[in-house]
Amino acid sequence: MGKQKQEVISRFFAPKPKNSTTTAGPSQPQNPPTPPPKIATTVSFSPAKRIRTTELHSRHNKLPKLTVPTPADNSILPLPNPTLHQKFLDKLLEPPHDLLEPSRNKSSTQVRNAKYTPLEQQVVELKERYPDVLLMIEVGYKYRFFGEDAESAARILGIYAHMDHNFLTASVPTFRLHVHVRRLVSAGYKVGVVKQTETAAIKAHGTNRLGPFCRGLSALYTKATLEAAEDLGGGEERCGSCSNYLFCVVEKMVGDMESGVDVKIGAVAVEISTGDVVYGEFDDNFTRAGLEAMLLNLAPAELLLGRPLSKQTEKLLLAFAGPASNVRVEYASQDRLHDGGALAEVMSLYEELNENNSPNGQQEKVIVSSQGNNSLAFKGLMAMPELAIQGLAVTVRHLKQFGFERILCLDASFRPFSSIMEMTLSANALQQLEVLKNNSDGSENGSLLQCINHTLTIFGSRLLRHWVTHPLCDRGMICARSDAVSEILESMGSSKASEAPDIQRGITRIFHRTATASEFIAVVQAILVAGRQLRQLHIEDDENKNPQVRTVRSVLLRKLILTASSSSVISTAARLLSMLNKEAADQRDLLNLFIISDGDFPEVASARTKVHLANERLYQLLPLYRKQLRISNLEFMSVSGVTHLIELPLDVKVPPDWVKVNSTKRTIRYHPPDVLNALDQLTLAKEELSVVCRATWDSFLKTFGGSYSEFQSAVQALATLDCLYSLAVVSRTKNYVRPVFVSDNEPAEINISCGRHPVMEDILQNDFVPNDTNLHADGQHCQIVTGPNMGGKSCYIRQVALIALMAQVGCFVPASSAKLHVLDGIYTRMGASDSIQLGKSTFLEELSEASHILQHCTSRSLVIIDELGRGTSTHDGVAIAYATLHYLLEHKRCIVLFVTHYPEIVNIRNEFTGAIGAYHVSYLTPQKETDLNFKADHEMDTLNHDDVTYLYKLVPGVSERSFGFKVAQLAQLPSSCISRAIAMAARLEAEVCKREKMKFLMNCSIPNDDKSEDAYIPVDCSPTAGTGNLEVDEAYRDLFFHLNLAFHEEEDAVKRWCSLKRAKNLADKLLNR
Repeated sequence: MGKQKQEVISRFFAPKPKNSTTTAGPSQPQNPPTPPPKIATTVSFSPAKRIRTTELHSRHNKLPKLTVPTPADNSILPLPNPTLHQKFLDKLLEPPHDLLEPSRNKSSTQVRNAKYTPLEQQVVELKERYPDVLLMIEVGYKYRFFGEDAESAARILGIYAHMDHNFLTASVPTFRLHVHVRRLVSAGYKVGVVKQTETAAIKAHGTNRLGPFCRGLSALYTKATLEAAEDLGGGEERCGSCSNYLFCVVEKMVGDMESGVDVKIGAVAVEISTGDVVYGEFDDNFTRAGLEAMLLNLAPAELLLGRPLSKQTEKLLLAFAGPASNVRVEYASQDRLHDGGALAEVMSLYEELNENNSPNGQQEKVIVSSQGNNSLAFKGLMAMPELAIQGLAVTVRHLKQFGFERILCLDASFRPFSSIMEMTLSANALQQLEVLKNNSDGSENGSLLQCINHTLTIFGSRLLRHWVTHPLCDRGMICARSDAVSEILESMGSSKASEAPDIQRGITRIFHRTATASEFIAVVQAILVAGRQLRQLHIEDDENKNPQVRTVRSVLLRKLILTASSSSVISTAARLLSMLNKEAADQRDLLNLFIISDGDFPEVASARTKVHLANERLYQLLPLYRKQLRISNLEFMSVSGVTHLIELPLDVKVPPDWVKVNSTKRTIRYHPPDVLNALDQLTLAKEELSVVCRATWDSFLKTFGGSYSEFQSAVQALATLDCLYSLAVVSRTKNYVRPVFVSDNEPAEINISCGRHPVMEDILQNDFVPNDTNLHADGQHCQIVTGPNMGGKSCYIRQVALIALMAQVGCFVPASSAKLHVLDGIYTRMGASDSIQLGKSTFLEELSEASHILQHCTSRSLVIIDELGRGTSTHDGVAIAYATLHYLLEHKRCIVLFVTHYPEIVNIRNEFTGAIGAYHVSYLTPQKETDLNFKADHEMDTLNHDDVTYLYKLVPGVSERSFGFKVAQLAQLPSSCISRAIAMAARLEAEVCKREKMKFLMNCSIPNDDKSEDAYIPVDCSPTAGTGNLEVDEAYRDLFFHLNLAFHEEEDAVKRWCSLKRAKNLADKLLNR
């Protein structure tokens, strides 16, 4: 190999031969051609410069002669024109962009590169067939990228790209395929792997002996299909509970302006690696709140947009798939899918799959089962909404290119997104309650899911995520889960259960026929072990016993255990495992994987016989060679991967047709012609065995399809058991209590004693301050909560919502006791944020969320609203907040927690007597006596209240102040800025108080009628009467103003006490004057 490379390099750098000889005269000597420079080092040029240099060398085979005569004297030659020189450099170093890559410009490619190598011709044909795919093409022991694909791969993977013939190219080794494919897919590319479809041995015996290796697209990967794909999926356990949904969206314009409905949306989400298919059809308004809720619930990895889509829908989807989320987007056409075309296309898929299943041998049982599944699927398909069927047809078209469309034919895996048995949380509720992710960095830490997730399996964690986002709305189902959690708590020991592989994705990969042999054995073995362990509980034996003496009393637990330990699942798993050799599977030895017994796998047995006969022919040659060479102990040997060598000393003479392979100082190793022929036959037999084993493995996995639904049910039961175990663990370790649910016929109520925020309790431990909540539909069903900034108002209302949510999930709750009614919805309006990409201001976001609440909440809903109206002016904000709360109380009569910094809103309780309670989070401030005048007293009071201690306890009453300057100090605003703000706040408060006082004094000057003669203190408060001393007159007016204010403040004791205190200070000042 070294000599060959040296010869090639020598030929490459050899001087060019002269094309013609010219005779020069003696007076004018010929300028000899400049010899090629000696290469002393390698310089790395840019691709642009290299291609330009190659082009120049191809046009000029030899250097041109100088046309300028050599000067006779030694004068210095004039420098070239700097402008022309710069143009030359620019052209040489930065050529036009189309010269960088001929593959980007078809016209230039056809003119300049009229001839491709055989490999490049294959590349061009593959790129024409798959223009939107980044291709990795197997060439020897590397996967190579060409053209724009090489440029993208070099940028993403950090590898070197260089020009090779007509294309920019880059490469990675074959054993690193899985690493680089994942990195490219994570960057958002659709990656195709092109493999050689023939081996060297098969190619040598075929018709393509002289041509390039045949190549074809063997696999296609995107984010949604990676975990289910062959060779790459199933090995990444770090994904945790995350799902990789492919989310398809189609829509139809409606334009019902009266109800606010803008479009009707159909959506289908497919988790290809688990077999979960979610569909839905719903009306949506301009804000696309329903679509946003579905996106946040499912968190898809890939979006498939069925064109045409409205501008607002596309905006929302593209905003969701922004750079931060790294979600891949692909567009699809809906051609021929309207007017029944979608249903016809999906139905044809079922028919094709039935035709492809040929009833022979072991597959007869599979076909019958498959036909049964398809008949059920037809019924389920007819019940699906129209737009959901369109989305399903678009998804089928998309998945056909990956070979995963079969997953859509299993009716058992289909489920609607919304169900009457489950509560569907809105996007606002998921975000603002931090159910799945926290609002600080978007991670799972600090979320409700992370708080209660103690599952042992990845598939259990995925199911718990669904439970948290879809709390139950059926009292019987909630109680069944609570009973199961209680029984697990009673029987829970100190030992921890062992963790299991992701068998949910495993059985789906087996169904897709992409699982490896070791993965198949691990998954089926885990199901078998779990089933046998659960059968030790003997649930079937005590079926007729008294429920009180049964081993397991919970109805839900008994059903799950029976499903997971089904005798048919256990027998099928044991039978499948008995057919495979575990040691061969661990070593990835497909040739010895199958255990042949009782006539199983006849094709493999026949191919193994051929390999055995070929081996026997080889070893039958040994006695002949021993006799021929007179060496009785002659044996075949192997060196450096070369097998069946005959090693002989140097002095042994051999026939001339023996091929010398290699040698040492003392020996020479040969391949006789008969051995070469026999080796050729052995290699061909092994290749045939490999092909047969691959086909048999594919057929073996296909037989699993008939049992897939049964295994899927068992895995789902195991996932449910894992979730119940997780709820039991969190209930025991955190001292939670079981909630009590009142009957559905009783009025809605929420009664919580010493409730705690589940996440904040973990952070603060024993420092968390619990609070009580008492709300009843027939009594006080609305709480208006005021208080200082950072006093715990938002934490309190979130705490109530999370306790209600956890209770309906089936979990115990953080409280000393809880009595609840089953809610049909939890609606939130909290925080302040805009959405510039969607063209929504902060205030529009606020009102859109409030509008969604008013349209969808019922008398059995919990509504929490935090600081509505702060995105606009004070008067508008107060008015909108007041009107919204009034609408909820008058028309909806739902349970409401309303947080506000507007004390004026508390006056609404005069209209709804007994239905509203005013509360505030308590605090402590230093009390200082002062005899300053009214204005100074207000200013000093503002300063004193900056030093405040939060107690975080909810108490009756209204808080008059928000202590914003305390927050300004915590935020470290400059002290001068805070001082100026304090002075301005005091001035504004004084002006407002002065206006109120003048109104009150003007009312005092109006003559009283008989009914109101006791309304005011009999003192002449008119401006015309007085002592002649303006300061004293002003003091008297202030004194009687506060006395009248105290006598007429009937409901707020705090205000009366403050008014009397001010009157006392003024009276003391007048007496001591």
